[in-house]
Amino acid sequence: MTTYVWDYLREYEAEREDLLDAVETVFASGQLVLGKSVHGFETEFAAYHGTPHCVGVDNGTNAIKLALQALGVGPGDEVITVSNTAAPTVVAIDAVGARPVFVDVREEDFLMDTRQIEAAITDRTRCLLPVHLYGQCVDMDAVNRLAAAHGLAVLEDCAQAHAARHHGRTAGTMGDAAAFSFYPTKVLGAYGDGGAVLTADEALAARLRRLRYYGMEERYYVVETPGHNSRLDELQAEILRRKLGRLDAYAEGRRAVARRYEEGLADTGLVLPRTAPGNEHVYYVYVVRHPRRDAIVEALKARGISLNISYPWPVHTMSGFAHLGYGPGSLPVTEALAGEIFSLPMYPSLPREVQDTVIGALREVLAEVLAEETAEASPEETAEETA
Repeated sequence: MTTYVWDYLREYEAEREDLLDAVETVFASGQLVLGKSVHGFETEFAAYHGTPHCVGVDNGTNAIKLALQALGVGPGDEVITVSNTAAPTVVAIDAVGARPVFVDVREEDFLMDTRQIEAAITDRTRCLLPVHLYGQCVDMDAVNRLAAAHGLAVLEDCAQAHAARHHGRTAGTMGDAAAFSFYPTKVLGAYGDGGAVLTADEALAARLRRLRYYGMEERYYVVETPGHNSRLDELQAEILRRKLGRLDAYAEGRRAVARRYEEGLADTGLVLPRTAPGNEHVYYVYVVRHPRRDAIVEALKARGISLNISYPWPVHTMSGFAHLGYGPGSLPVTEALAGEIFSLPMYPSLPREVQDTVIGALREVLAEVLAEETAEASPEETAEETA
């Protein structure tokens, strides 16, 4: 049987009764679009974060896009972000007509290197877009200091960081706005697409509500500013309401899986995830690093263990963004990571025996890789190493 990096079926069996009741609640409500479930989820998701406003939208990409528009970012503007991210982060910037400007990430935790931001700021910069990657937060104190000094907006990309915290503050509460995805694999995942934007700014929230609904304040009312059809679905909203009450348990389940990986793989030579100071990691994905990544992944695949790579192609190297002019070597850490990182199976309901199988197989493969490296070394090199 193949072992996958993510699987929802075990979780579904445990939550099936509640999830089917959510479906029945919506179908019996008499209102299938922007009804009680969307309003309820928005209220409860905002309350979880201690933030006044939540605006539900149809997916995480549009959460970023609409948030940028609501912040006034548009053609000719620049948005500083990272290339070591899922492409939708950058696609959303491009969609509003702005230019993505990349800074590199840190070797130790793969998060935005905030020390590089100031040098990237120009008179066209309008927004800083830190990506809370793999389940932990960027150094938001540094981001906000620079934003305040230069009069810039801050939009957090929280698609991978539901329930993560930075010095006690929850991801999504440290900027002018925060974009979330509820794609099924997320820490808080729907059974389809979904997204949301959090903000403490009432006027910004009002603009977002207009933008997600053609530019209207009310149904079939006058369009004030042309917007989009980007509403969160009632059914997904009700499912998310039910799952929101289990969010902290999901996060703790992921931490438990991460602890077992750390214990089982500590002495293998594999570079394991590091939690940045002040962070509470939720391990959206468990990303490890090794220079023989491709050989390791292929060997595990032959053993029935299918892994993921997040991400094998940095955004700045993709043909769709060649016009930005970032050539090879532009972002050296990001480019090095792309050839060495891979993700182990990670979800709260990951069976212990499956995780043991992954750990055992990985230890075997890593031992084989080490033996190959030793055999390939010249006698002189081997003698020097053992001297």
